[in-house]
Amino acid sequence: MQSFVCKTIYEDIIFRIRKAWCIMDKLLEQMDYKGIFKYFSEISKIPRGSGNEVEISEYLVSFAKSRGLEYNKDSANNVIIIKEATPGYENESAIMLQGHMDMVCEKRKEGTHDFLKDGIKLLVDGDYLHADGTTLGADNGIALAYMLALLSDKDLKHPRIEVVITSDEEVGMNGAKALDLSFLKAEYMINLDSEEEGYLLASCAGGLTGTSTLPIKRVNEDGKRIKISIGGLKGGHSGMDIVHNRTNANKLLARLMFDLREKASYGVLNMEGGFKDNVIPREAFAELVISSEDYKQVSDSIGEIMQIYKKELAGSEPDLEYSVEDLGEGQFAPLHPMSFEKLLFLLIQTPCGVQVMSSDIEGLVESSLNLGIFRIEEEQAVICNSVRSSKSSYKHYISSRLDYLINFLGGEYIVRSEYPAWEFRKESKLREHLQKHYKEMYGKEMKVEAIHAGLECGLIAEKMPGIDIVSIGPDMSRVHTIDERVSISSTIRVYQFLERIIEQKIRE
Repeated sequence: MQSFVCKTIYEDIIFRIRKAWCIMDKLLEQMDYKGIFKYFSEISKIPRGSGNEVEISEYLVSFAKSRGLEYNKDSANNVIIIKEATPGYENESAIMLQGHMDMVCEKRKEGTHDFLKDGIKLLVDGDYLHADGTTLGADNGIALAYMLALLSDKDLKHPRIEVVITSDEEVGMNGAKALDLSFLKAEYMINLDSEEEGYLLASCAGGLTGTSTLPIKRVNEDGKRIKISIGGLKGGHSGMDIVHNRTNANKLLARLMFDLREKASYGVLNMEGGFKDNVIPREAFAELVISSEDYKQVSDSIGEIMQIYKKELAGSEPDLEYSVEDLGEGQFAPLHPMSFEKLLFLLIQTPCGVQVMSSDIEGLVESSLNLGIFRIEEEQAVICNSVRSSKSSYKHYISSRLDYLINFLGGEYIVRSEYPAWEFRKESKLREHLQKHYKEMYGKEMKVEAIHAGLECGLIAEKMPGIDIVSIGPDMSRVHTIDERVSISSTIRVYQFLERIIEQKIRE
């Protein structure tokens, strides 16, 4: 029975992929190089949000089988594919190419896209590839496309290539944590999860997700139910974009509730914002209970407060918008006043955004946190913070502050999805190899940097002590948002650079 199901999955995947490639935008097809965008189009037709990776992992296994390549798929849906060295490269050190199969799933507020069953619709706009109203998944689908193209290239000369494709990277690097790398031989690793051409990443932050839960009580109350919505914010990646002063919708909504207390009486039925702890939330809403006769006063007060915010944020969040809806009268169960005061205190006092800038690297964020998910349930409120730092001690200090705050208010705190920082290596043959060939190809220096975002490099370095690691990638922007895009020409150039550094032997 199991083999029949697997065969059916394979046939269904191949059918949809062939159909997808036939209808792929002709302009994108004309721009393709070595099949990069063919493979990206194929994987874009397969739903692959974090936690929904069985189908994409089966596709990768099918890819390896069809080419007679050694492969391994584990219980966490991680896939490893090995291509042995070509003649003349048998004695060269093996190279690992690494990326993740999952993507962040965001869509327009009014969108009907179902990430559990719908593929991503690709659009070409000049030199840029983006999606139709959803995240694109170039993070990290371009890495998959690179690796599949390289594995398919019969003319490429190379040492043993070990392709490692992980699952659940976007929700805590769970796939990388489950990896068994004991049978691999790589001495060098190229991570392909970076987002700026010409930059060679050599270090990244560590992180964790801290979840706070606060018990709440409710009361019964008659009145009018209204809904306040905040939107139009830029949002973004909680690592890469936290330095750009993006406004967090959850924190702004909390401030609105705080300021509104001085102007009107209300009870809170519900508040909610954000779906991913590692995404800066763009939208949030609150449902309130007010006296029917106070509707105009409350609505006017909200308008006055929001105009102040719009003026404050005109430079950083020019598209900030809000709405107030009348949802009718009845009997409702808003939060008990004491529960609301505790919750509001928690939201206002929870730190958010950049906490410390690096003293070693100019412009680099050392430590930050993002209040990515907030919701009020029937008997508790839930807050999820993504904490990042290149200093393990400060990461745990921020986490301890969150723990202290919620416990002081009578709630609970748990840590999950913790991962280590990837520490800078002073001596690196691989880094020197890339810098040398980049200078020869482009006549300029490749910049070595660290990033505040988390990569799986730290976890892999722990499992394979001594492995020499770098990270590269093409130009991308607004990842983790519906405005995510990737440069087509940059994608091709980085692939050509990748071909060069694999074919050229790494020397002492």
